[in-house]
Amino acid sequence: MNKYRSVKEVLYADQKDMDGTPLRQPFPSIHADRIDPFLLLHHIRVQVPDDIPLRHAGVGPHPHRGFSPVTFIFEGGVHHRDSRGNNSVVRAGGTQWMHAGMGIVHSERPPADIHDTGGVQELIQIWVNSPSGHKMDQPSYFPLHAADTPVVMSADGLVKVRVVAGELNGVKGPIPAITPVNTFTAECKKGGSMYLPIPEDHHAFIYLLDGELKVEGASVYTGFHCVVFREDGEGIGFTAEEDTRLFIASGRPLNEKIAANGPFVMNTETEVLQAMRDYQIGKMGILIED
Repeated sequence: MNKYRSVKEVLYADQKDMDGTPLRQPFPSIHADRIDPFLLLHHIRVQVPDDIPLRHAGVGPHPHRGFSPVTFIFEGGVHHRDSRGNNSVVRAGGTQWMHAGMGIVHSERPPADIHDTGGVQELIQIWVNSPSGHKMDQPSYFPLHAADTPVVMSADGLVKVRVVAGELNGVKGPIPAITPVNTFTAECKKGGSMYLPIPEDHHAFIYLLDGELKVEGASVYTGFHCVVFREDGEGIGFTAEEDTRLFIASGRPLNEKIAANGPFVMNTETEVLQAMRDYQIGKMGILIED
C-alpha cells in the first residue's frame, strides 16, 4: 500500500442559487455524483442584510428525513431551532450535527448579534447519508462549540485541525456519528505541512475554502476546489503554498440504493412518498419560531 493516496478527480464548486442564497456546490453536479456516504456539499458565504428582520434571514423551517445535515461554521454563527425543542446558537469554529432520522423540522437563522461581528456568515453544510437500518431512528441534535472541539496541530505548528467526528492521531471527535466517518476542519499557515492517515476502506476528499494547497503526489489546488482521492494509499499529505482553510472528510461507503427528493433521502421511491405525506400531516412536528 502506498503512503499517499492518489487523486481520483478534482471538482470545481460552481456557484448556484438556493432560494435566493448564493452558494457553491462541488458535488453532486452534472460532472460528479455523490461521494458515498456523503450526499452533498454546500459552501456558503453571505453578508447578512441589515435592512430586514433577522427572523426572515437565513433558512426558515424545513423538514429532513433519512440522513444527517451537518453545518461547520467558519465565520459568524447559526441559530438552530427544531421541532424537537432544540434551540442553540453555535459560532465560528463550531459545528451543528443533526441526525434527522424519521423526520424533523428545523430552521437556520443568523444569531441576534450577527451585525455586531461584521454581518458575515460562512459555513459548509454536508449531508451524511444514514444506512437503511437507521433512517427511521429518533432524531437527535448535537451542538459542538469551538471551545469543546479537540485540536490536533502539525509537527511544524502551522496547521491546526479541529476534530469533529471520527479520529485523528489518537484524538477523537465528540460527535457520535452513526457510521464510521471522519470530519475535520483545518487552518493552514503558509508553509505548513501535515500527513493525515485515512482508513483504507474510506472514501475521502478535501475541499478548499480559499488559499492554495500542494497535495503530495499530485498538484497544487486553489480555493473552491474539491479533491477526491482513490482508495490506494494509507493517507493524504499536503503543504500550504499560502494561508489556506480546508474541510477534510472520509467515510466508509454504505453501498445502498438512494431515492431522494429535496430534503428526504431514503432507499426507495415509496419511502420518499411516505416521507412527503408524513411531513404534510405533521408527523415530523411543527416549528414555530419565537
